[in-house]
Amino acid sequence: MPLELHLATRNLSARSRSRFLNLITIIAIGGICVGVMALIVVIGVMSGLQTEVRDRILGTNPHIMVLTFGEGLRVDDWRYPVEKLREDAEVTIAEPFVYTESLVFQDVDYQQGVALRGITADATARMTEQLLVGSWEFDSGESGLPGIVLGFRLADRLLVYPGDTVSLISAQGAELTAAGFIPKFKKFEVVGLFKSGMFEYDNQMGYVALAAAQDLLGLGDAVTGIAVWVREPWEADASARRFQTELGYPFTLRDWKRMNEGLFAALKLEKMGMALVLALIVLVAAFNIVSTLIMVVADKTREIGILRSMGMTSKRIYKVFILQGLIIGVAGTLLGLFGGLALAWAIDYFGLISLPGDVYLISEIPIILNPLDVTLVVVVSILISFTATIYPSRQAARLTPVEAIRHE
Repeated sequence: MPLELHLATRNLSARSRSRFLNLITIIAIGGICVGVMALIVVIGVMSGLQTEVRDRILGTNPHIMVLTFGEGLRVDDWRYPVEKLREDAEVTIAEPFVYTESLVFQDVDYQQGVALRGITADATARMTEQLLVGSWEFDSGESGLPGIVLGFRLADRLLVYPGDTVSLISAQGAELTAAGFIPKFKKFEVVGLFKSGMFEYDNQMGYVALAAAQDLLGLGDAVTGIAVWVREPWEADASARRFQTELGYPFTLRDWKRMNEGLFAALKLEKMGMALVLALIVLVAAFNIVSTLIMVVADKTREIGILRSMGMTSKRIYKVFILQGLIIGVAGTLLGLFGGLALAWAIDYFGLISLPGDVYLISEIPIILNPLDVTLVVVVSILISFTATIYPSRQAARLTPVEAIRHE
């Protein structure tokens, strides 16, 4: 074992006259440990939140939407772009859809807003796992009415269940009569309830067959737009630009990244902010290393003088205290690493963290630890610890043999 390392470990060992110093050392190690552990857990929570929100969005929404300029939410000639998109090797699904916001009610005295989507049977195949009860078959009802699948929270507020009948009123496509505008009105039978895990969707979303939505809005054969799913969702923005060039005017394309840009920017900023705040905990703990080494230097001044008089260079004295501080920092970092990994696993396994769904869109999140994030936490913690050792180590190295030996 190198002499410098031997002296550094010996200074950290328990001795009767330096029990107070050992207590300060334990506190310094504990501070680093708590800071690293908190950083790992919080970064894992925020990464899990970002991933879960992204997966829920991709599981419910198309990767790309094809709309038109200047005609509102209406695409009349939609078969041409659908056929062209389906020929592309990157496209897995290209289906027309209808979207509108309507009023839904069972009792006329209590009405709720609903974001209504008219979709094809092929589009429902991507949402089978979200079905809570009932069926995605819109014609499976017994009343002969067109079917509707509601978010379970919306259904709970309306007090409806599969088999019940609800009415929808839409201002879009309202007819002008002598008495004024008369909104569209149509009855539906609830054939299923879904749970996407996204509070906003479960609270106000409803799905009907494409033809039923067209009839409700008086669109005829027109649709609101075209929903496109691609093989590589992360490359949806590049695919959208390529499709835009191929389809040309009057079509405009929006990918899921662009549509949710504000949400993910807010989540990223929140993750960075929380990581910065918790990094200050590690920084504060590093000051304990500074104070510990300064006290050790004061306590070991005579020993330093003896070592210098025996021929030990100031550079080697410097290394002794650098190593001592690094041992404290590495020990605290490793304890925090293993403690953070264990705590993150326990939180994820037992579901100890729940979020208000109306704020974070989801109520349950997994903890996802990115190896790069964990490595960065460990490296930054050790670097902070190393930086904290520089000043007291220099002070120790500057001591001359005579001054150190005469020190009282």
